[in-house]
Amino acid sequence: MTETLTALLQACAQERAQDLYFQPLTTGWKIVKRLATGIQTVQTISQSQGNQWLNQLKYQAGMDISETRRPQTGRSSLSVAGELVYLRLATVGDFLNRESLVVRFIYPIGQTYHCDDPQILTRLMQLIAQSGLLLFAGPTGSGKTTSLYYLAEQVMQDKMVVAIEDPIEIQQPAFLQLQVNEAAGLTYAALLKISLRLRPDTLIIGEIRDLETAQHAVSAALSGHLVLSTIHARSTSGVLDRLLDLGISHVQLTACLAGVAYQSLVVKGSKVAAHYELATGQQLEEIAHEG
Repeated sequence: MTETLTALLQACAQERAQDLYFQPLTTGWKIVKRLATGIQTVQTISQSQGNQWLNQLKYQAGMDISETRRPQTGRSSLSVAGELVYLRLATVGDFLNRESLVVRFIYPIGQTYHCDDPQILTRLMQLIAQSGLLLFAGPTGSGKTTSLYYLAEQVMQDKMVVAIEDPIEIQQPAFLQLQVNEAAGLTYAALLKISLRLRPDTLIIGEIRDLETAQHAVSAALSGHLVLSTIHARSTSGVLDRLLDLGISHVQLTACLAGVAYQSLVVKGSKVAAHYELATGQQLEEIAHEG
């Protein structure tokens, strides 16, 4: 990469940016970064410079430089002040064949994870000390995957942890990490079947998307595993509604649901911290009966 492009990426990493966007304009690209505090425009660049930068980023990420319309994903890494930051890239072309690119920054967990409430963190630690299903919801980019990995690391000693994601965002050599590849028949459900044969103690599922995935997650939790996953919902109680809508029964949820955390990010001093609205499975069941 050119020194200017490398310096831009390093500067974003030092600010703990979440994403860097290359948005197509008529005469070039607008570069925008997403921080915990919001989106900021960095600069605009010309057509020729933009083409050069996008090609360099795509090449480093193992993507097809000649393809500018169809969606592509790739990954690379960046050294920043002695630490390795992983970059996850995604591109797609618009109807005018102008390519858009986003770079997501994946930071080392030990230096990234902070919780704004020690008491809530203690409660989370208590929940992961037992088996059951612990689910996270929250906006995109709120750090749910970081939370899953951080919590799994806390129970990692002498235990088998299997992670299934689409795609793998955080590399953790101590875990067995499986990546979804639907073209090859490796769906969430298929990988879940495979992973349970490996008898993991802790299972990370990147996202519960459908009934089949939910059923496998529930079965794993009922059979004595700790299952950590994310799900789309707007609140802790909304997670319960979402699982019921997918087809999971009240009886199953009562038996396996350890807790639900709705996660967002807050700025505390110079750090970005995870904020949780946490409810145990028992609390959610009480809410459901009251409703």
